[in-house]
Amino acid sequence: MASKNLQNIILLYNIILICGLCLVYSKAELPRFEHPIKPDGSLSILVVGDWGRRGAYNQTEVAAQMAKIGDQVDPDFIISTGDNFYEDGLTGVDDPAFEESFSNIYLGPSLQKQWYNVLGNHDYRGDVLAQLDPILRKKDSKWLCLRSFILNTDVAEFFFIDTTPFVDKYFTNPKDHKYDWRGVLPRDEYLFNLLKDLDTALKESSSDWKIVVGHHTLRSAGKHGITFELEERLLPVLQENNVDLYVNGHDHCLEHISSPDSPLQFLTSGGGSKAWRGNIRPWSPEELKLYYDGQGFMAMKLTKYDVYIQFYDIVGDILHQWSGSKGFYSV
Repeated sequence: MASKNLQNIILLYNIILICGLCLVYSKAELPRFEHPIKPDGSLSILVVGDWGRRGAYNQTEVAAQMAKIGDQVDPDFIISTGDNFYEDGLTGVDDPAFEESFSNIYLGPSLQKQWYNVLGNHDYRGDVLAQLDPILRKKDSKWLCLRSFILNTDVAEFFFIDTTPFVDKYFTNPKDHKYDWRGVLPRDEYLFNLLKDLDTALKESSSDWKIVVGHHTLRSAGKHGITFELEERLLPVLQENNVDLYVNGHDHCLEHISSPDSPLQFLTSGGGSKAWRGNIRPWSPEELKLYYDGQGFMAMKLTKYDVYIQFYDIVGDILHQWSGSKGFYSV
């Protein structure tokens, strides 16, 4: 256990040196980074997921539209909700898929900002440590990927969570897939510590907005639907600590589901490339604010008191928009 902790500390230290990011120490065990906001007190973000297909399945077109919207909203950073490289992650740090699916695709000037990435289940099917390796940062300075970490800004805290190890079937019934569980086993200990650290960090947080980012769905009318392991273990932590937004990918769609009993909103941005047409499950129309089974991405703007969400399709049309303020949420 001590050896594993030392390896993690060395890896994080190398990432910090290469990235030039500001690491802030906290009582919680999750690494914590700082990102500045705009002088007017706002924060703008683009969110995309399930994208890495060497430009195929309209990945290039989604990237081009992100760049156009980025020119308008001037994102401070970009979030990837995982499944960064299909079908089976990276084979290593020298895998050309890194350039062919990332560096050579997201070329617009407005996309040359810091990317904060989480891992998806497809990423675990390759050399999972490659995506975490600071060598990739040397190849493309906008790349940053850790398993779980905290990003602090003056208006919001973002809690990036490694959701793949929660899902039982990847361990009990992997079919023909091989998952790289280095750094995760023993699984029970890994998940216990992750939930404990997340709960501690959320309780310590005094941020105006608390946003949790993971790959897997908590609420979804898409093909994958509800991830029951997350519903059982992660959702109570979010509800107890008054998390405002849960942002995910995994289902290849764009989606907004509201909670019937809390302000928590579930936002799916998994339309970065291949979409699943016609895969929709029955859902309460009072809760399902958007379900779009096509490609696209999400934009988010936050201030101390307000949040604005917009979902865009591949041609830049706004599919859905939503706003919320502390004290009330719009419908």
